[in-house]
Amino acid sequence: MKNVTNIPCSDPCIGEPTEPTNIVIFGAGGDLTKRKLVPALIKMLRCGLLHPQSKIIGVFKNRTKETWLDSLYQGVRNYASDIAMDEQQWKKFSAMFKMVSGDLQDEKTYSDLAASLESLQGHTNAMFYCAVPPRWYTTIASGLHKIGLNNETEGFRRIVIEKPFGMDLKSSQQLNHELQTLLDESQIYRIDHYLGKESVQNLLVYRFTNSILEPLWNRNYIDHIQISAAESIGIEYRANYYEKSGALRDMIQSHLMQVMTLVAMEPPVEFTADAVRDEKIKVLRAVRHIEEKNIKQLTVAAQYGSGVADDEKLNAYVAEDGVSPDSVTETFAAVRFHIDNWRWQGVPFILWTGKRLPERVSEIVIRFRKPPFNLFDTHATPPAANSLVFRVHPDEGIALRMNAKMPGLTTDIQRMVMRAPYSENGEDVSDAYEVLLHDVLIGDATLFSRADEVEESWSIIEPILNAWKDRLSIERYRSASWDVPGMDTLFEDCVGGWHKPS
Repeated sequence: MKNVTNIPCSDPCIGEPTEPTNIVIFGAGGDLTKRKLVPALIKMLRCGLLHPQSKIIGVFKNRTKETWLDSLYQGVRNYASDIAMDEQQWKKFSAMFKMVSGDLQDEKTYSDLAASLESLQGHTNAMFYCAVPPRWYTTIASGLHKIGLNNETEGFRRIVIEKPFGMDLKSSQQLNHELQTLLDESQIYRIDHYLGKESVQNLLVYRFTNSILEPLWNRNYIDHIQISAAESIGIEYRANYYEKSGALRDMIQSHLMQVMTLVAMEPPVEFTADAVRDEKIKVLRAVRHIEEKNIKQLTVAAQYGSGVADDEKLNAYVAEDGVSPDSVTETFAAVRFHIDNWRWQGVPFILWTGKRLPERVSEIVIRFRKPPFNLFDTHATPPAANSLVFRVHPDEGIALRMNAKMPGLTTDIQRMVMRAPYSENGEDVSDAYEVLLHDVLIGDATLFSRADEVEESWSIIEPILNAWKDRLSIERYRSASWDVPGMDTLFEDCVGGWHKPS
């Protein structure tokens, strides 16, 4: 959304300058820190998105600083191979690091943290990143509040929390209430890395800067919209989390519904965080809540069974480590939503996600209505429906699918695809965490969820959760296949049917 990305990192003037900041990471010894946060901070420093006088303070226990830094360096080498960093360069970068050892429930940990914050150019700016399980969010906020680290008299104080923001409506309301009692809402950044993806951010640019698109962006021309996130992997090591979550909570309630609001929102009056989020919440409030009697008709839940991919045998979900053999947790979920407003009345928004599918692809498919009268419907190959496809991952970009005459003495139809890759000349495209961490540092909350957005999305999903919670069985699909029971029925009145990405 800003000029911080799509520019090679050799340019030192990328994005809005940041102030020197104490970047505090709770749970700094965990996977998220070494896989995502530290690689992002390295790239930000190189690109001018992180002030070189900033400090990175890790908070955790039962580890020395030396072993912690060694673990981070190995993490960079293992998980961020695109970062060319030798030991000498790492030594220079790691000079920014400090460590506070202590338990998150111990008040002394927070007093030690307060003492470790440095005055950088006259300010003690601090960003607190909660790279810990959600049960610790309130504990950390309370610890910061008691010691006065939420006070912004000497610099800004911002706290970043990862999803899930609750596991249902009640728990999300409780979490928001507890955080807002201890912090101002403007200090809370609910991070969703999906919204940091380049192609997701560019939805608004595609829509509101191209006059050929916006007049078509309504019920008069669009038949339906599909928003998807397909993964080829299984649950890997996340059985403990996934058994409690499932695909509906993990992807649709957060990531895909956020994308839906960007697709469906009205133009904001100005490009500010609150103006954009005001329009997003209007979309969520217009979503028709699904009644219990319509749950089976408007949703699909399934679980991957065994299968074969590239001559490798794939386990069924119930055979994965840590999963109960009687589990009915969905690894595939689809929901057909309707937005009851003037622009979208009657246009289905179908959100779907699944694991162990043939491809790892995330897309937004805008499927247009058929012409009112088809001159060529007698041909062997009738015209296909026009589609505008936004590829979120991989190969980010857009593709417009149209019909044209085949060459020669014929009027037979062929499909043409006009492609516009997002990165045409091999430019560096910033990782989502680079974008979002920079936004926190400059105080731009546009890509972060507000409390009312979180609660509204849970209220929409709640009837489905209630209907699914007592099920005794679940449909299964073969791993590495698109044979998901119920999907063709879900799309049966949609032009072109289910779009299976490739």
